Amino acid sequence: MPHVYVSNADSGDISVLHMAVDGSLRLQSTVPVGGNLMPMAISPTQKVLYVARRSEPMALVSLAIDPVSRDLHLLGEAALPASMAYVSTDVAGRFLLAASYPGHQLTVSPIGPDGTVGSVQQVLPTGPYAHAILPSPCKRYVMATALGGGELMVLRFNAETGQLTPASSWAARAGAGPRHFRFDPQGQRVYLLHELDGTVDVLDWDADQARLILVQTVGILPTGFTGQPWAADLHLTPDGRHLYASERTSSTLAHFLVDAATGRLALQGHVSVETQPRGFAIDPTGRHLLVVGQLSHHLSRWAIDPESGQLDCQQRISVGQGPNWVEILA
Repeated sequence: MPHVYVSNADSGDISVLHMAVDGSLRLQSTVPVGGNLMPMAISPTQKVLYVARRSEPMALVSLAIDPVSRDLHLLGEAALPASMAYVSTDVAGRFLLAASYPGHQLTVSPIGPDGTVGSVQQVLPTGPYAHAILPSPCKRYVMATALGGGELMVLRFNAETGQLTPASSWAARAGAGPRHFRFDPQGQRVYLLHELDGTVDVLDWDADQARLILVQTVGILPTGFTGQPWAADLHLTPDGRHLYASERTSSTLAHFLVDAATGRLALQGHVSVETQPRGFAIDPTGRHLLVVGQLSHHLSRWAIDPESGQLDCQQRISVGQGPNWVEILA
């Protein structure tokens, strides 16, 4: 059965939830780790969960996933040079990649045979407020955002050494604030969410030229929105047909239909979700969307209609304090 992990920034723990065949959730355990826990990533082997502590002592915590119960057990901690807003691994699971918002830097750390992350081996300065970092599906590049620098960076990735080398950079509109991004299932497009103006850019990705080309810009803000946009996260369904983006000021999710041929987005509507939805995730079947509210201290489960992509709330469950990140283990 699938399991769900939620990092809770204020209570310093991780909620472990069991997901039944019908998607229903129950709290299985709460794992104390300590400190301000935020970004997480699951190893490609599905055997280790990584979580970054953003308070002192700042560290990357490696937690073994029990092969039967799916509970978590501490493997080790490795010091980090700054507070990390995002962590991921390379496609092979040999290196841990991290982006620091206040530290304006990216880091690379080796991952040992047992899945434990080691000491940082490379630090790359970035423009202001690095925010997200992910490997490209082709395995040749890593991309990262700098929100204050207004760019999506493309870096060559050496799969043997883990070394990152700048290759190119795509400049966003002034004041947009590049934050999180996703590749489409074919690895041919990038969907880039902008925190400060509440938009998503559709970008064609040419891996041979290490080049990004703007195709479309759409807004995620609901009708009648007032205040400062504060976009947070975005995810595609596994089949690439539907894209969802969260916005924290309005506590809403925007839903877009994805054109299979062009990748362009068509807005389908908005739903009100948990208060301040900093993070959410879609399960591997594409049937369930799980969103946490950083101020509601709850997770809600939404059924995804397989054809229309419309969302229907099925369940709310209490988690820790200040939940902000969701990872789903298949």
